[in-house]
Amino acid sequence: MSAVVEKRIRNAQAMMPELGLDILFVNNRENLIYFTGLTQLECQAILIPREGEACAITLSLDAGYLRSETGLATFGYEFPRETLVDKCIERIKAFGYASPRIGFERYFVAFGVYDGLRKEFPEENFRGAADMFYRMRAIKDDGELQWMRQAGEIVAVGMEAAVKSVHAGVRELEVLAEAEYAMLKAGSDGSPFRPQVVSGKRVILTHPCATEKRIEAGEIVVIHLGAAYHGYCAKMCRTAAIGEVAPDYWQVHELLLKAQCAAIQALRPGASSNDVDAAARALVVAAGLEAQYLEVSGHGVGIRQSEFYPVIGKGRGEKIEAGMVVDLLLPTIYRKQGGGPRITDCIYVGQQGNEMLTRFPREMFQA
Repeated sequence: MSAVVEKRIRNAQAMMPELGLDILFVNNRENLIYFTGLTQLECQAILIPREGEACAITLSLDAGYLRSETGLATFGYEFPRETLVDKCIERIKAFGYASPRIGFERYFVAFGVYDGLRKEFPEENFRGAADMFYRMRAIKDDGELQWMRQAGEIVAVGMEAAVKSVHAGVRELEVLAEAEYAMLKAGSDGSPFRPQVVSGKRVILTHPCATEKRIEAGEIVVIHLGAAYHGYCAKMCRTAAIGEVAPDYWQVHELLLKAQCAAIQALRPGASSNDVDAAARALVVAAGLEAQYLEVSGHGVGIRQSEFYPVIGKGRGEKIEAGMVVDLLLPTIYRKQGGGPRITDCIYVGQQGNEMLTRFPREMFQA
């Protein structure tokens, strides 16, 4: 077993007793990447027992590849005669558990897999283990950090292409196409989320996306891009002004940039999530705009573009630790008059200081 894979499995086993788990059932793509170091993953699961050796389940044709790349004991199933859940049930019983307490991820467990397991084992013993997965993934090792640095460099290439192509008359989707093409050429695995190039009144929507709309003079354009490298993400958001825009847009963007700088300054080992949020929020409150500002201002980033540990927000108690990567600043000012500018970056929390992984000019661009 590779040293990285073994270390992550041992860390998981050390955390399982606090949830009273016998088996950790790993089935979603993000956690499979984490526990194997691979991105060529389909139709797979990993079973981690509280004690002893973990094993992987996959299609028989892929078993040799998975075994050689990870060193995990790997068991193949012959589809359609056998299914993933058939083989998982077989291996859980081989561990010696008749009534195991099984920990599941929050998302992406296929109903057929879950249904098969609950028909064989007592469903009242099933536990949610999502927070445990996020906590494990929160601290990045040197390899993960290097891949995220590379993803940050790639997303900067995409942002440069977007900024060069944005102007009055161009469609939002055309700008996005230029950005995505540039990132793919630079080595991106693809976007880790539905990217955003949005303009006009739609900039104050929570999760807008690019459309056929043509960008008009006097509007701002919010460009929110992501890239992945070896399965690890980086994301960045910037705002452009198309021609002469209302002064309120510049004022709001300046406020958000100052708030982001304050949050980054407060982001250090030992601080709480609330401390980081409060540093940014104090400026928003002083401007009289807290009512139009979200209670969450950031979150972790890693294999997923929104890791839910830590969550940076009002009243949150998570402790910031060296090795985390955090996305700041998540919200905009949600108001019709001058609201909508956004700015966000991925920041690595180092023992001796922070590192910006998404390096690109942060001022609002004039197009």
